[in-house]
Amino acid sequence: MKASWLAPIFLILSGLMLVLHPSKGQAKELIACGHPYYPPVSWVQQEQLIGVAPAVVKLIFAELGYQVRLDVVGNWKRCLSEVKTGHADIVVAAYRIDSREPDFDFSEQHIVDDPIGIYVNPNNNKIYHSLNELKGKTVGLLFGDSFGDSLDKFIDEHNQIEYVSEGQQNLKKLAQGRIDFIPLGIVSGKLQTQKFGYSKQIIAAPFKLKTEYYYLALGSHSELSRHLPYINQRLNELHQSGKIEQLVTQYSKTYLDSSTEANKP
Repeated sequence: MKASWLAPIFLILSGLMLVLHPSKGQAKELIACGHPYYPPVSWVQQEQLIGVAPAVVKLIFAELGYQVRLDVVGNWKRCLSEVKTGHADIVVAAYRIDSREPDFDFSEQHIVDDPIGIYVNPNNNKIYHSLNELKGKTVGLLFGDSFGDSLDKFIDEHNQIEYVSEGQQNLKKLAQGRIDFIPLGIVSGKLQTQKFGYSKQIIAAPFKLKTEYYYLALGSHSELSRHLPYINQRLNELHQSGKIEQLVTQYSKTYLDSSTEANKP
């Protein structure tokens, strides 16, 4: 008699253990997305999201027992919206700005630093020496773009904004003189202008802006925030070991070595 009622209890307890501690074959799948035009942080190549941030996110969450599916959901604004509304779980890397704080739980440790530059067309016979000289000018931005609270505020108050969905559209417009400037990370800007053959038509203006940072961002609706202490610890370790610096070098080369057609979503 004792064995007859113990067996069902054993099965129930076994099932609970599987739920609480899933095996690798039963790892829960998470959905992640990222900026589709920001190498080496993240970009879309052959319909796959790749880059430093996707690689780091997959590594850390695999250690936590999850599988991460990197989704190409459309433009950058759509990615942020998908995670905000709970249709996806993770933004692999995003700026931590005031307007995003209510909807995302950010890591304290950044994934990559991102010194910001102002990219202009030197053939317009105008060299800008300060941000104030750009007042009244036309800026090209991607839907969903942010370059930190202070620069976002300056642009909103002083510039005419033309939005596009794809990064190459902005570069082409600037090279043709149809817009006056583009804010862009120095590293990403160098990669993109070299990649698309605009090194002579597009250069960084000779003044510095502040350095912003890309953080891992979780939808505030999810329960993944409980893992943030571990995520922060691992991000710090990856910086200390030189792993992230290695990934920046690796993915910069990957981006430049790929064909331009391969980088279209």
